[in-house]
Amino acid sequence: MAEMSGAQTTHQELVQHIDSMKEKRAELDRFVQKEEEEKARIVNDLRILNERLARVDEGLARKYAARQEYDKTIAETENAFSKIIDSSRTLLHVLKRESTTLSSKHVGDSWS
Repeated sequence: MAEMSGAQTTHQELVQHIDSMKEKRAELDRFVQKEEEEKARIVNDLRILNERLARVDEGLARKYAARQEYDKTIAETENAFSKIIDSSRTLLHVLKRESTTLSSKHVGDSWS
């Protein structure tokens, strides 16, 4: 009978240890499930952020191109304006010279 009692005690201890291990496994499984859910949220957040980043990069590329066009147009306009100023100076100089020449040729001429 003592053998039976010893075997029964061993059996009970085995059942307790197995149950304890099952509880620990279930607890671990809950932690794993929570972390998998957190991972899924992070992956989704990362996907959303990558999409936003791609849209921002595309917008920046368009803005950089537009800024380059502005820079080119401004430079061309400033260059053309500088040429106009130079031409105006030349024209003014020629006009003054011709006016002086004409005045000196016709000093004393009567216009009536």
